[in-house]
Amino acid sequence: MKKRIAVLGATGSIGKSSLDVIERESEKFSVVLLSAHSSRSQLEQLKKQWPSAVCVLTGESSQTLLDAIKDLQPDIIINGISGSAGLEPSFAAIEAGSNLALANKETIVMAGKLILSLAKEKNVKIIPVDSEHSAIFHLIEAHNAPEEIILTASGGPFRKLSLKEMEKVTAQDALSHPTWKMGQKITIDSASMANKGLEIIEACYFFNMPAEKIKVVIHPQSIVHSMIRLSNGAFYAQLSKPDMRHPIHDALHWPQAARNNLDILNFDSLTLEFEKPCLEKFPMLGLAWKAAEKGGLYTCAYNAANEEAVAAFLQQKIRFTDIPVITCSVLEKNWSLHYSDKETILKADSDARLEAVKIIKKMA
Repeated sequence: MKKRIAVLGATGSIGKSSLDVIERESEKFSVVLLSAHSSRSQLEQLKKQWPSAVCVLTGESSQTLLDAIKDLQPDIIINGISGSAGLEPSFAAIEAGSNLALANKETIVMAGKLILSLAKEKNVKIIPVDSEHSAIFHLIEAHNAPEEIILTASGGPFRKLSLKEMEKVTAQDALSHPTWKMGQKITIDSASMANKGLEIIEACYFFNMPAEKIKVVIHPQSIVHSMIRLSNGAFYAQLSKPDMRHPIHDALHWPQAARNNLDILNFDSLTLEFEKPCLEKFPMLGLAWKAAEKGGLYTCAYNAANEEAVAAFLQQKIRFTDIPVITCSVLEKNWSLHYSDKETILKADSDARLEAVKIIKKMA
């Protein structure tokens, strides 16, 4: 019997890669639900390709998507929605009893303890789709609990720039990622390394590891997708070409390790580089470690402040280097309240955004 799949954020980079994987293995998967935020014409084209799928434009009604998830109860829901908008659909997926292939890292950053607890209660699996967390997920399955997790980062387009040079970069500069083709928000996050900051927080929750056990190393080739170190000192790594179809394929087939027909690495001419990240140039990393250590709603506030700052940068209201300044200022407020419900998380998200907007207005 075919697995019934929902692809949320179907017109984005994750959605397109997901549908490519599904199309390649159409004998194993069927698409029952597709969503997009505002790309009506692209969604209409997908409807022609997948005529039996329910198609939802969430910019018109997010509740329609939540209702469709509840009604259809897919076997697997791929959440490729960008930003905090992906939180409610993740909750809906778990409530519907669907396994969740999660590319929306904000779900875990904002509500990690709550959503993981709900998944356990509903007996569903959250399978990470981020290439780094997918790598760690499968490495831990193979080798058990690690002593340390090492997240790899491309370093983005500004890896070799000085801090002074970074003050002058434009949105167009920041959107020119050297390795990955992604949406605007995640590409800016990669340039500031806020994306890796979010992944630090995500790894703490996903793998029940303290923040000090999560390390980051710059690896510009994006071939090693992350590593773990065991107590005996041995390191284990997952290597593949920088292609999101690999972790998506693995998530759709989990718990089996199925063969795929994607390109494999050629070691005949492969050079791998690693270097330590500069926290002075990329303060979003340090802020993420601090937020993860403090717990409570600090990680939710980190995400909200960063989202507002990135939006302001794209609108040319602030400089690129103002993004961590705004995030740091928001995190200076008290976010120590421990949450036990979704409403508390959404209230903190709203409050942090209001605080960030105040700071942005003073800068503009």
